[in-house]
Amino acid sequence: MPIRLSFKASNLRALFYRALLYRLALAGLTVSLLLPVAGAQKKAPDQDDAIKLHSDLVVLTVTVTDTAGQYAHGLKDKDFTILEDGSPQTVHSFFAEEAPFAATILMDMSASMEGKFGLVRAAAASFIDQIRADDQVAVYGFNNKVRLYQEFTNVRDISEYVWEAEAEGNTRLYDCMSDAIDALVKREEKRRAVLLISDGWDSSSQKATLDSVMKKTLGAGVVVYSLDLTDKDILNGSTQQIVLLRRGRKEMQDFASQTGGRYIHSPQGDKLEEGFVQIVDELRNQYTLTYYPTNQKRDGRWRKLSVAVGRQGLSTRSRRGYYAPKG
Repeated sequence: MPIRLSFKASNLRALFYRALLYRLALAGLTVSLLLPVAGAQKKAPDQDDAIKLHSDLVVLTVTVTDTAGQYAHGLKDKDFTILEDGSPQTVHSFFAEEAPFAATILMDMSASMEGKFGLVRAAAASFIDQIRADDQVAVYGFNNKVRLYQEFTNVRDISEYVWEAEAEGNTRLYDCMSDAIDALVKREEKRRAVLLISDGWDSSSQKATLDSVMKKTLGAGVVVYSLDLTDKDILNGSTQQIVLLRRGRKEMQDFASQTGGRYIHSPQGDKLEEGFVQIVDELRNQYTLTYYPTNQKRDGRWRKLSVAVGRQGLSTRSRRGYYAPKG
């Protein structure tokens, strides 16, 4: 006996809307729509259908310390005040200290690093040895080329390719940072960091500039920790060397200060391992807050940020701003 299928028009419409929502969700959109199905509640007249792009979400990684430099624990979202261009923002989500992180270690492998590269490799291995099961770390090297030595992994061991690498050639620092930021943007972790180790200045990048990398880094909400191995005695060199040294040092300081990270100077590389330990500790004692900006203009303009905590004796460190999405 044949089976007869009967669909009402309302059921067909419901299937259509469900299929539409599914396709929009795959496109990365958060959609608020009302399905015309039986039993559905009517929305209030003042509730508008909303479509929000996830790219508008602003992520802030915040380090909070007391007057003794110790990390402050136990804070709640209500303790924080976020200002964008002076206007208060509403916290959308809040993650306390123990959130997982994704980090990239960028190692300068140019010829000037030859005498220090062994210390760099050992310090990088020490950092990776301290990560947790839900943290992810990738390792890059840069000289005349940018090389990805180790994909993101939670394995507490450094790739053998890093131990076999040699220091030679010039310095494509900006290109390497650009590639690392692109990789971090694709990560699910909201807490993202770059550990930049160098003893000089960019000399041979082909696709990225200081401005383009800084803009990309701030837009992605990535925190940069700069470990500067520049020698002090180079100040006795030529005028050009002195100018380039000061430029490179200033850029590494700016990357750290603008993104809410830290700048560590270790001319002999003897503070590298200690610096890595401090960075791991900091990444484990931060707060991550997100918000949708009240200024919904997608004009690509600079937005100044400030984060404060409503408790006496505490100070905050976070990125100082970002460039709004465009288009």
